[in-house]
Amino acid sequence: MKNKTWNRIIKMLKPQSKSIAIISVLAILINIGEVVKPYLIKVVIDDYLSNNLWENGVMTIGMIGGIYIAIVLLGNILDFVITTATSMMGENVVYSLRNKLYKYIQYANIPFHDKTPSGTLFVRITSDVEDITTFFKDVITTIAKDIVMIIAIAAMMLTLDYKLALLCFLTIPFVILTSVIITKISKKVREYSKKVKTKLNIFLAESIYGVKLIKIFNRQYEKEKECEALCNEFWKSRIPTAFTEGLLVAMMMLFENLGVSIIIWVTMNHLFAIHLEVGVIYIFVTYIKQIFQPINRIVENFETIQEAMVSINKIYDILDQKEYLEDFEKGQELKEIKGKIEFKNVWFAYSGEDWVLKNVSFTIEPGQGIALVGRTGSGKTTIINLINRFYEIQKGEILLDGINIKDINLRFLRKNIGIILQDPFIFAKSIKENIQLNEELSDDEIEEVIRLSSAEEFISSLPNGIEEIATERGASFSAGQKQLLAFARIFAHNPAIFILDEATANIDTITEEAIQKSVDQISKEKTSIFIAHRLSTIVGVDKILVLYKGKIIEQGSHSELVNIPDGYYSKLYEAYYSSLTG
Repeated sequence: MKNKTWNRIIKMLKPQSKSIAIISVLAILINIGEVVKPYLIKVVIDDYLSNNLWENGVMTIGMIGGIYIAIVLLGNILDFVITTATSMMGENVVYSLRNKLYKYIQYANIPFHDKTPSGTLFVRITSDVEDITTFFKDVITTIAKDIVMIIAIAAMMLTLDYKLALLCFLTIPFVILTSVIITKISKKVREYSKKVKTKLNIFLAESIYGVKLIKIFNRQYEKEKECEALCNEFWKSRIPTAFTEGLLVAMMMLFENLGVSIIIWVTMNHLFAIHLEVGVIYIFVTYIKQIFQPINRIVENFETIQEAMVSINKIYDILDQKEYLEDFEKGQELKEIKGKIEFKNVWFAYSGEDWVLKNVSFTIEPGQGIALVGRTGSGKTTIINLINRFYEIQKGEILLDGINIKDINLRFLRKNIGIILQDPFIFAKSIKENIQLNEELSDDEIEEVIRLSSAEEFISSLPNGIEEIATERGASFSAGQKQLLAFARIFAHNPAIFILDEATANIDTITEEAIQKSVDQISKEKTSIFIAHRLSTIVGVDKILVLYKGKIIEQGSHSELVNIPDGYYSKLYEAYYSSLTG
């Protein structure tokens, strides 16, 4: 698992390798300056001030001070460059990774979305990506810098007095051991906290999307308590994290002060025949503090690395599921779609062998209008999903103009099939953009489809007309108005096959009649499929398919089916008619 994670990190690092190399070199230069600065002060103390000298050979205290200031200025400039560069690199990683994730989500098939909550995807594309950005900004470029810093300081300490240096280094194994123990505990704590955070984010996303339903059933109090419980669980999960973080910092401070204490104790008591000048004592105290800074940073970065690793694995666990990606490149594009649809002995199940469709066979001739009728769960919507290849069938075949739809280019197939659902989705964009959906349409074409969909009166009543911006999910429009926009959208794209899933359910009778005329006019030469619960809307179709428990039990025109003695459709129609009259 660790190898897999590091391979994923290396994969992400490759595009940024040049930037990382340049930043690391600049960081090393800063470190060299940081090591040289205390040494310059040591020289001033021991070689000049202790001997009451202002100059020693060609070098003076003023010149050394000038060198010190130059190192400080150069270090600040390089630090600014590094900070800016690492920030930009982190943003590049965010940009690339977020786009990859979004692209995957858009190209992933419906089974993937069925099994993956939208809240989980939201967390992956936001907070998980941010964790990785922090890793790139705060860790990747500082690792080389910190390692070089530790090596340089250790080398200087050994050069100045190897015995005292070795005594100071006695604390380092304890630092490493303590860090390893605490970070192992911290890793488990953080993984649990991340799971709780994901669960909380999923709940929040669902609650915000479903706020209308919550209000309808007056469940605000229950949802508030549920949120409170999840927030409390998340808060409790963060307490051990805060404890381990605080403990780690405290232990590092303890070892740092212990190192300083060793220097003072040894030099004051002249142990191990160690006799040091004042400047050397100063430089040792400074270096021991300096050497613990990169050690502290590396230890603290372990937590950032762990969080990033968890996030990287979660993101790539999605990106590596190639089996869910739809291929929009392969397959043939037909010169013309006539609209003949054939189901031949089709068996389909969403899971295992829990068959939703069982040996279904039927033919829709080009330009023919058919209706699918049956109880909820009989397989009507499933047939629509299969025609669009949202799911792949287990047995049989589905043909379009005599060609298996598996052999037809997926983008071409869906471009030529238009669906209007009972609750159309409206983007938070202008009405014009909602109709166009990034297709180039002239103003005259848009006006024509608005007329055909009987949406003229509704759109002209808006303050900005066709440029009116819809609120999120079209909340500013009524259900009927959203359906009118959906009709305008479908008419604008003029598909070869029309599918209407009770698409006029929320439209008043007068508008429905006007739209029906438009549908009849457009679908004269196009194949049309209707899913209907109001049987009055399908009386005039060419053929009605009656489904029951995943099988077609009757098919024929309305007049044929209604006259079958004790027929399933005739009973449905009689019950429907009775509900209207009685």
